[in-house]
This record gives sequence, structure tokens and C-alpha cells, in this order.
Amino acid sequence: MKQTVKASDELNPEKQRDIQHALQEMTPAGRRFEVPTLRRSWRSTLIYAVLIVALGGAYYLSHSRLFATGRTYEAYGERLLLGGLLIVALIAAERLTRMFLIGKLSDEVLRYTVAKLLRFAIGLLIIAISLSALLSNWTTALVSLGLISLVLGLALQAPLTNLFSWFYILIRAPYRIGDRIKLAGASGDVIGVGFFDTTLWEFGGEYVTTDHPSGRIIKFPNSLVLSSPVYNYSWPLFPFIWNEIRFYVAYQSDLDFIAATMRAVVAAEIGDEMREHVATYRALLAKTLVDEIEVTDDPLVLFRASDNGHIEAIVRYVVLPKQAGQIKTALIRKMLEKLNEQPKRVLFPAP
Repeated sequence: MKQTVKASDELNPEKQRDIQHALQEMTPAGRRFEVPTLRRSWRSTLIYAVLIVALGGAYYLSHSRLFATGRTYEAYGERLLLGGLLIVALIAAERLTRMFLIGKLSDEVLRYTVAKLLRFAIGLLIIAISLSALLSNWTTALVSLGLISLVLGLALQAPLTNLFSWFYILIRAPYRIGDRIKLAGASGDVIGVGFFDTTLWEFGGEYVTTDHPSGRIIKFPNSLVLSSPVYNYSWPLFPFIWNEIRFYVAYQSDLDFIAATMRAVVAAEIGDEMREHVATYRALLAKTLVDEIEVTDDPLVLFRASDNGHIEAIVRYVVLPKQAGQIKTALIRKMLEKLNEQPKRVLFPAP
């Protein structure tokens, strides 16, 4: 049955809000913390400047001897004005920092990470300033805060662990925005790293058998990164994977012809790129204790006796993980075309 979308659904304001909210959460690196430009931010900058001048003037007048009466509520009001002034100044400074410093970073993932850390630091400072403005006795405040922290630490152990895991992810970078990873049975491309959880755009899964997106998203707590191995297919130093194509052929087949054909097809399609990737791989291996591994520039063909009474012909090559399915499909089509041209030399198992 053909699926259709009604025009009323496309214009439904509630659905439009849901879509915008989802996009805001799932937008890749840098866009969720969109860097403001001078043209778009002059109004907000002017508003911040007016607020800073107004709050600063009010604090100066309340603090001056001309209006001082010595009443308790005046000191409380001064603290509130000073706290408000500092909070507005911090928000303005955060915006200017994103505009003139973070916006200059060329790496989109680094821009996302720095913006996240800056917003987190500004949030902590705002909380500290608010407590200072509301509480006059710091000793009592610290004791109360310590008791509250102890209770919250016990009650919110899991969220706090996820928050500390977020710091670990940003600092140690087991994965970054845009990486293709597998963690605790979940496989996908990282599209969001929040304070408490990570969001993947799933590939593979139970609905598709290839490395293509399934259409689902996966959310898991950040704490999983501390207890489960992370398989990262997008390591910056070598963002490639070894992939294989295999056929079953009879023992009577011409194995030399099959090997030459499979190798020639791969070399014709991705030979130049593969040689570059293998050179990078070999250079990395030379800096480790496993540099004795033999790595060839050309596609490698192997044969193995299978349990089903046939020979398994395997060709191995290097490819970008997000292109693995597309390239494998193209290679299989061309290999079968070449191999089927010689039915006497290539004997496939009977169906």
C-alpha cells in the first residue's frame, strides 16, 4: 500500500513544533550551539548592554551614602542587584565568546565541545552567584549545601555518574559527534552527546541487514562508556575498516582465475584509494609493537575450506565505514558479472 502524507499533517502546528524540538536535540555538532553573528545579535547585545547599565546604575545608587538608611532590606536589595548585574554580564560574555572566539574554530566538533563546556561553566557560576545573592551567611550556606549535596549524591547517584561520564567523553574522546560506534549492543552514528545521555542514529539493527541507517535513534546513558567497550569505526588517525566479500565455489574451480578476477575488480574500483589508506595504516603500525603484521597495498584474496563442502573465496580491502555497504554492493555485482562469464572455470554451488 502506498504511504501518503496529508497536507493537513504537514501544516499541523503541533507536529511542526515536535519536529523543530527533535531537530534541536538531534542536530549534529556546532548547530545546536549555533554561533551568533554580528548581524543577528546586535539587538540582543544592545539589550544586554542596557540591562548592565541599568543594573549597574541601580546598584551604584543603592550603595551610595546619598540613599543609604542602614535598613536590612537595603543590603539584601544590593546583593540582588549585584547578583543580577553579574549574571547578565556572564551571559553577555558567553555570547561574545561564542561569537568572536568559538566561532573562529574551524573544527565543528571542537566548536561543539568548547561551547558545551562554556555553557556548563557559566551555569555553575550563575548558581554560585544566585546563592551568594540570596544567602547572607556563607558559613550556614556551605553547611546546608554540604548536607544537601550528600543527600542528593545518594539519591541522584546515576545522574551524577552520567554527568561525570560526560566529562570523560569530552576529555578522553572515546567517541565524538559524527563518529560511527558500537557500544553495549547499540550501533550507530553519534548525533548528540548531552550531559546525561548520548544519541545515536542507528545503522543496521533488526530491520536492515547492511550498514545502512535503520531510521531509528538510540539513546543510552553516558555511564555505559565506563563499563562497556567502545568500538569506534571513525578513529581520526585511521577512519577506515577492513571489509570482505566472500563466495562459495566448488573444489573443481580455477582458484587462480577467481583470485585474479576478484583482485582486479577491487583494484579497478578502489585501488588508488586503498593504497593511500594502507600506507597510512602501515605508518601507524610502524609506531606500535605490532608492526610485524604483513599489510599489502593490493586487495588480498584468501581461500578457505568450508564445512558445507565448498571452497570459500574471500577478498579483503579497506573502505570508509559509512561507504562499506554501497561499495560492497557495487563490487559484488561486477565480480559476479566477470565470474559468470567463465562458467567452466568458476563452478558455483547448485541452488
